Amino acid sequence: MKNQFKKHNIDIDEYYAHILKELKKGISITSSAGGRTNSMTISWGMLGIQWNKPIFTAFIRTGRFTHKLLEQNPQFTINIPTDNRPAKILSYLGSRSGHDEDKTGILGLHLVEGENIDVPGIAELPLTLECNVIYKQLQQRELFLNNNRIVEQLYPQNIPSQFSGNNCDFHTAFYGEIVGAYIIKSL
Repeated sequence: MKNQFKKHNIDIDEYYAHILKELKKGISITSSAGGRTNSMTISWGMLGIQWNKPIFTAFIRTGRFTHKLLEQNPQFTINIPTDNRPAKILSYLGSRSGHDEDKTGILGLHLVEGENIDVPGIAELPLTLECNVIYKQLQQRELFLNNNRIVEQLYPQNIPSQFSGNNCDFHTAFYGEIVGAYIIKSL
């Protein structure tokens, strides 16, 4: 697996604008536990410094398979396109559940073993952030101040958890300390 690829370490400060630009369009988060690996598309996240550490915060709905894997193994990779945006890959990862199928296998994606964590990167989404979860927080309805419209639009109580778009499940914020950053390249 890792013999086909090499990793070029990067300074995330030099890629900050690129990461946020791609996040708006959708990037991938990958998690692994119990012999299963899952990737899903996210467009909600934050990149910055907290507790004097570089942090990527990913917001994952509680009903998602990725959430289940993160509860079992609090590590993840963030997988970001560099030159060419693989829209079909990101669309597929964001519209199917890894609970029901091996999305990365179906798409023929090349998983590349992590350097510092037990979660792979994805060669087709080569800019990779390796993250260890150091804090998590479930969003709560009562803590949305004067923003009932946000709750009604993004957390409609009449839409069940199984729906891949906005549904009744709130998000958990997973604060991941960035412990590795690199670009995956083919040999």
